[in-house]
Amino acid sequence: MTLKYSLPLLAILVANSAYADDEFDYSAAPSASGADKQDKTWKGEAELGILVTTGNSEATNINGKLNIVHNMDKWRNTYLLQSLYTKSDDETTAEQYSGAAQGDYKFNDKEFWYIRGAYEKDRFSGYNYSSSVTSGYGSRVWQTEDGSFLELSAGLGYRSNEVDKDSDDYEEGDESDRGVITRLAGKFEYDISKTAIFRQELSTEVGLEDGGSISKSITSLQANIIGSLAMKLSYTIQYSSQVPTDTEKTDTETSVTLLYSF
Repeated sequence: MTLKYSLPLLAILVANSAYADDEFDYSAAPSASGADKQDKTWKGEAELGILVTTGNSEATNINGKLNIVHNMDKWRNTYLLQSLYTKSDDETTAEQYSGAAQGDYKFNDKEFWYIRGAYEKDRFSGYNYSSSVTSGYGSRVWQTEDGSFLELSAGLGYRSNEVDKDSDDYEEGDESDRGVITRLAGKFEYDISKTAIFRQELSTEVGLEDGGSISKSITSLQANIIGSLAMKLSYTIQYSSQVPTDTEKTDTETSVTLLYSF
């Protein structure tokens, strides 16, 4: 399987890195892996989960995730890449690739202005691709010295979900979803202990013209195994109020992955 999907929106934030210095502050991503806690401008997490079954039924499930944070004096840049592939009895049942990038310009140790771009290619969504660009205000309304925090943000942007006319399920009347949106998001991160982290992320994008919404919730629990290696359990649910014909409005995903922090 060869992947040649481009993620053009990931490049929009790279340029600002050249204009910031190397001071690291409050917004470094905390790690539950027990790895070196020294301050550094680059931090990341790589996840991988694989499940293969044989016998009466044959199935393969592979999911991966790469999350990188570049923290500087005035900017915090976050880059995210994800993939999911599932095959059962020689039939592909899930194939999804996505990427997102967000740049936060920090006014102080709590408030920031962000610009965010996201792109997704989901073979079974009924769309050829889904993308959005948003910008707005955010604040860490609560944070502690151990790294726990609650972050809220709100902004405006544009969404473009291109309907897949080559899909077997395409019917006349299915339309692409394009227009101005408002985006509301929240992230809660709590250090249960030095080796365990609980995270809850919520977001919703609402079209200002048609009222169509896309809402997503990600709940995860991460616990250190040894050194930089951890185990992560997560549950994701996404609801879209308007979808193409013969496409479910709600998608869920439960995963158990190994996570490496660096």
